[in-house]
Formats: sequence, structure tokens, C-alpha cells
Amino acid sequence: MAAENVMDDSVLDSTGEVDPPASVERSTTDNNVVPIPPPAVLHTQPEVRYNWTDITQDFLTSCEELELGELMHDANFGLFEAMSAIEMMDPKMDAGMLGNRGDREVLNFQQAIQRETVKLKDLTAPELIGIIDTMLSSMVTWLEGHSLAQTVFTCLYLHDPEQVEDRCMRAVALGALKLVDLIKNNVNRASVFEEEDFQTMTYGFKLACNVTDVRVTGMLREVEDEINRKVKSTRCKQGEERDPQTELEHQQNVALQARMKFCRLLLTALIAFNKPQCSGVTDGKRLLLQAGELLEVMKNTIHHGVHPDETATPDFPIIMGFEPLVNQRLLPPTFPRYTKIVGREAAMEYFQGLLIRLGQVCEVVNISSIHTVLDFFIEFSKASPCVLSRSLLQVLAVSTDRKVFGTLPFREALREAVRAFNYPPALIPRSYVFNNPQAKEYVDAFLSRAVRPFSNLLQIHGHNRARQRDKLGHILEDLSSLQDEADKVDAALHSMMIKVDPQRQHLACFGTWVLYHILRIMIQYLLSGLELELYSTHEYQYVFWYLYEFLYGWLLSTLSRAEAMYQEHDAYMEQQKGGSKKKSKKKKKGRPPSKEIVLGQAEQSLCGGYYKAIQGFYLDERLKKPVFEFDNEQVRYEHRFAPFASIVTPPLVPYSQFQDMVALEKFSPPLQPADFYVQACKCFQQAKNIYESFPNQTKEVQTLCKIAKTNFVVVKLLLGGHKRESKSPPEWDFTEHNTFPIIRLT
Repeated sequence: MAAENVMDDSVLDSTGEVDPPASVERSTTDNNVVPIPPPAVLHTQPEVRYNWTDITQDFLTSCEELELGELMHDANFGLFEAMSAIEMMDPKMDAGMLGNRGDREVLNFQQAIQRETVKLKDLTAPELIGIIDTMLSSMVTWLEGHSLAQTVFTCLYLHDPEQVEDRCMRAVALGALKLVDLIKNNVNRASVFEEEDFQTMTYGFKLACNVTDVRVTGMLREVEDEINRKVKSTRCKQGEERDPQTELEHQQNVALQARMKFCRLLLTALIAFNKPQCSGVTDGKRLLLQAGELLEVMKNTIHHGVHPDETATPDFPIIMGFEPLVNQRLLPPTFPRYTKIVGREAAMEYFQGLLIRLGQVCEVVNISSIHTVLDFFIEFSKASPCVLSRSLLQVLAVSTDRKVFGTLPFREALREAVRAFNYPPALIPRSYVFNNPQAKEYVDAFLSRAVRPFSNLLQIHGHNRARQRDKLGHILEDLSSLQDEADKVDAALHSMMIKVDPQRQHLACFGTWVLYHILRIMIQYLLSGLELELYSTHEYQYVFWYLYEFLYGWLLSTLSRAEAMYQEHDAYMEQQKGGSKKKSKKKKKGRPPSKEIVLGQAEQSLCGGYYKAIQGFYLDERLKKPVFEFDNEQVRYEHRFAPFASIVTPPLVPYSQFQDMVALEKFSPPLQPADFYVQACKCFQQAKNIYESFPNQTKEVQTLCKIAKTNFVVVKLLLGGHKRESKSPPEWDFTEHNTFPIIRLT
């Protein structure tokens, strides 16, 4: 311990102070001494030596071993990382690069006012026309799935319309905000959008909630009337010579008036659609027709608006009042989605299509049967409509409290649907089980249980086509449970009936109805795979085979049984009326099953024609099955039909059964390609005959008839030896129809 108090004399100076060791330096910057500890005192990290190796040449050499189209797959770079990957500094992938083009300063609304780069009053007609057209283009871009911050809210006038002194510009800005609010609310209410469809985030912008809808439409009307007076004052009078400047002013006022009226009519129509119990649909449809008449004028007068220099900024042309980067800091920290604003002409075309679709949506309120409503949803969805029209269809047809058209409870709508389908005794007023309290309880419980899956089924057909297929596969699980419950209800009702009337039965009435919808969904699921181009060519064989041999057969059998049930139960009730000599007409509500049976037979024949033709192509060596390296045909088969595994009836057909049915070794003598071509010809001819005999042919029926005729001719040519030496695979042309292709020989 004493050694610790001993100090070396060498470190003492004449003043008795301690001199720092040689390893300690003095600070020369000021009078204060800043001791720096010796190296031994510092806790330095050990020196790290990196042995970097340049692998560039090795990497390039290894890449040369890859075939065209091959990619190297690393265990730490899976699908998630691939979907999140982005090429930095690529303008088409990295929207941040938009800010690196030039030295233009980005100004917000307040800064633009101070710099006087935006006008708050006395806007000219060309400026207003250009701003309105660009605003409509931005709105279309938003409806196509981009964010509000990168589209509509790039218009600085929308940030604070109260500061705008120009009456026309203020009315337009408030109207645009109201349109955004109405569209967003309708899409949210319907809830049939996905992240790729629509962006609802408003980024904190106010949507003119402090101004009523009536006030905004009134402002638009006032400005419209004011412009209309200018139009009349500049109109050419008979015998008067026109001043070119006056004529130009007249045309500009006409163009501006058309745009103001269009905005007002579109806003008023959307407000009308939100009235309870669909009471505003008639007015909304009338307003849409009036708005549609203005679009032609708007398209022809686009040139009257101010235009930007599109060569400088082709993706987002900038005019006064617009700044594409003003909201860049509001976007999430991830790479923002690249946004290209739709052109003005394309925006007018979009609105023209939108008004047509909304007019079609209005027709749904004239439908009384839930079956017909479902058919309307399916047919409307085939055209891949926009998210707004899909959402409005949902809002009009089924309210949030699950009432059809806001008036009829969904359970009662399903009750009418079952009654119209096969007329079960439990739903016939004069039947014993109808008046039995226990039976009524069973039926009500079943229908209440059916509300959720069937309302979900309607909602599914409001989603985009790709999402529909995925959701149809999942809803089969709910319908499988409902099918089990339907069988139990049928059994309980049957036991009640035979105690009172042994001659009467109540077998499979509700079960047949559920089975019918299950089969429709299964068929729709497989056909949507063709529409979305999910199947490889070698998979067409078992897809068409499954449709031809099983699903359509089950569907036709189910429809025939339902029609027989309807006639039997209806005849019995007529007999119970008391021997009336005059037989009353049957009251069939909803879809007549006989029509669907005929169409089902035609589609079954089409699928049979494809299946038989493919069999012939394989024998003819025009088609060859690929050599599977990482999977096999059984794995693909089971994957394609995996959603059907949850269904008990009809049961999933195993792959082994498919192999047995397509195996040709069991035939003696061996079958030739011509044998299958003959069968394919018969199938296509049968489909053609059915479609040709169908009364009041729709466009869909005419298209399918044309496809059946063409395929019949093609297979007939093959049967006659046409291009016999060619081994080129046939082409499958889906341009005429997205699920049933035309076969073309090459």
C-alpha cells in the first residue's frame, strides 16, 4: 500500500507540480491543460483487417452458365424479398427520382400565394378549363389505384379552397373535395377493394366537411348560371358578323359551362345514390344521362384549356395550381409508387365508361329475386368494372344491415329464392310442415344460418376478378357446413311429414338448393382460372375433363331434380285446393331452371369438345406433356382442385381416377387420333345446335355459338387430314371469349 504513495522525483518540477510524462501532451490552444492519457490507458479496439476479395469476374463467369430465363435462387432471398425488391434510382420504380429532375423549387399553397405563382382571383376561362381537366385526370388516376397525395391533392387549390377568391375556382375545388369524400365513403361501405384497387388514405386533408352538399351544389349551379349568361351574351345573332375574338370567347364559355355542369351533375348523382332504401336511384340515373351528354362537348373542347409543356414533364404535366411533389413528405418511408397521370382525352373516355357502368348498376333495383341479383352481379363483374361502380352496386343491392335494396331482410329474400327454386313443402302456406311451429323454427334457423355465406357470396362478386377466384375457393368451406345443416333440416322435416302423410316426402329440398350454388361456384372457380391465364396448356386436359365429366353433369342433374320437385309440389297443392276444374297457372318466380339447363348442356358440350380434341392432339403428337423436374402432374392436379376437398357432395375426384379415364392402353384395338376428333366434332356440333336454337340470343350466346362453329370446322379439317404432317401445337385464342378459346392450327 505504501508503494502507492511514492512518487518518482523525475515528475516533480521546481514549483512542486507534477510534470506530465513524455507520453502526455499539453494543449496549446488555451491556458488550460488538457491531459491526454497515454496509449496504455486508452481502451482501443483491436485493429480489424478486412481481406476483401473482388468477386466480380467470378460472378460474371458463373452467370454465363445460366440458361436464358434462369435465375439464381438464394435461400435468404424468397418471394417476400422479391416482391419488396426495387431498383433504386430507376425512375419507373423509384418515385423519389422525380424530385431529382432539375432545380425547380417545390412550393406549397401558402408559399405559392406569397410568390404569386398561383392566382386567387380573375382566372381566365382557358386557365379554369385546364385546371378542371387536369383535376379530372388526377381523379381518374386515383380511381385506378394511386394515392390521393400523388394525384388529386397535387392540386394546390384543394388544400384551402376558402382562400380562393375566384367563385368558379372555389366552387370547383369544393365540388372536387365532395366528390372525393363521396367516392371514398361508398368504396369503404362496400368493402370490395384491395390495396391494388384503391387507396383510401386522405393524409390529413380536409374534405370540405364544414360545407354541406346542398351548399356546394348550389355554388356550382350559381357559377354555371353566371357562365350561361356569358354564353348567351356572346352567342351569334342572325345576320351579325362574328368577331373572331368574340367567337373564341363564346366557345371557351361553352366549354367551361359544360365542365361546371358535369361536375354538378356527377356530384348530385352520387348524393342521390346514398339516399336510404334506393329512393334516389331514379333521379341518379337521370342525372347520369344528362352528364353523359356533356362529355362529348368536353372532349371536343379540351384544346381550349391551358396545356403544359409535356416534353419537359411527360408523366405529370404541370400547369398553374398543380405541384406533383408538394405531398412527397406525406408519403410513407417506403419507396412511393410511381404515378403517371392519365391524359385528358383518356380521362374523358374513362368517365364515359364510368357513367355507362353506373347506369347499368341502377338496373339492379328492378330485380326482385336474389338469384337474379346474383346473376346480375356475376354478369356485371365479367367486364372487370372499376372500383367505384362495383362499390355502388354493393351499396344499392345490400345495405349494411343486410337488407336487400334497404327494405327486404336478407333471410326473407333467401326464403323466396328457395321457394322459387324447388317449392319445398316447408315453404308452402297450406302445407302441414309450414304451419308446424317446430318445423318453422328449423327453417328459420337454417335460413338465418344461410344469410352470412350468401351475403358474402354477393360481396365476393364485387371484388376484382383475381381476388374473386381466391375468395370463391374459401367460401366453399362455409357452404359445405351449410350443406350439412340443410341435410339435417331436410331429414327432420321429412320425419314430420311422413307421420301425417306417408305419401309425401321432404327429401333433399334445402340440400338441393345449397348443392346447386356449390356446383355453380366450383364451375366458376375452374373457368376463372382460364380467364386469368393461370393454367399451362398441358393442364387444359384435366380442367376440361373435370368440367365435362363431373361438374356440369352434377349441375344438370341438380337442376332437373329441382324442376321435378317444383312440378310435383305445385301439382300436389293444386290438387289440395279442392277439385277446381279450372287449373290455375303455376307461379314460378325467379330464374326458370329449364333455361339454365339448356345453357348448361351447351357449355358441357363445349368442354367435352375441348377435352376430346386435346386427347387427339396428344395421340397426334401435336401436344406433349412437359418433363417435370420439381413436381409432377399429380401435384399440379391436386393443387388445382384443392378447394374442392372441403365439399362432401360432390366428392373430389382423385387423380388416380383421372389417370384411369384417360389411359388408352385398355382399349383394343388402340384408339387413333381420328376417333377423338370425331367425338370432339359431335360435342362442338351439339353445342352449336343448342345455341342456334336458343330464342332471344344474347351477345354471350352469339359469341359462344361462333366459337362452337369455328372449333367444329377446325376439328373437321383435322379429321380430313388437314396439316397431317405438321406437329406444331395448336394455338388457343381467347380473344373472342375469355374462358372458351378458339382452336387454331399452326
